[in-house]
Amino acid sequence: MNNLTGCRKTFSFGLLAVLAVTSACRQDMHDQPRFKPQARNDFFPDLRSAREPVDGTVARGQLHEDTYLYTGKIGNNPGDAFPFPVTQQVLERGRQRYNIFCAPCHSRVGDGKGMIPSRGFSRMPPSYHIERLQKAPAGYFFDVITNGLGIMQGYSAQIPAQDRWAIIAYIRALQLSRNAKVADLPAELREKLNQGGSSATKPERSGTKDSTGGSE
Repeated sequence: MNNLTGCRKTFSFGLLAVLAVTSACRQDMHDQPRFKPQARNDFFPDLRSAREPVDGTVARGQLHEDTYLYTGKIGNNPGDAFPFPVTQQVLERGRQRYNIFCAPCHSRVGDGKGMIPSRGFSRMPPSYHIERLQKAPAGYFFDVITNGLGIMQGYSAQIPAQDRWAIIAYIRALQLSRNAKVADLPAELREKLNQGGSSATKPERSGTKDSTGGSE
């Protein structure tokens, strides 16, 4: 009998605990008042539910104090400088991002013969190695990547500004690779290149003759 009474008390306490916890839950927490995109809102004179940010507010990650970093322009003209030093790490990052976002159309060597044009896409992108694009400033490429050009869409939503500059640095490396001269290399690389050429040996024969005239 005592065990039965104890079970009932335990059950009662458990039920009260569940009720206490769930009593604070209302459906409003799951179905909060909100407006669907482009819905009408009679509260405002223009009847729009979507509102502009309050003047002076900046969304997180959208400060963009360095104007050149985020536009590639000096005034209204594209600049030709990079907003940060171009290091080996930057080039590696640019190569990785380029192969992901750019190579399908522009190809991995930048000649415009990527997989998509080769499969029948109506318009082939220009080669990065033509004179016009070799002379184009870096800010021009930044604007095209950001906002798109012709049938190419903008990639500002997919590629952060720093990665866009890294891609441009790698494009410059691709352009240089087609027209580079040995004299353009740093002295230590020229020395290594010369050492590699002088150390080349003739290929060995498949067999050598012994003193009796036979082959080993």
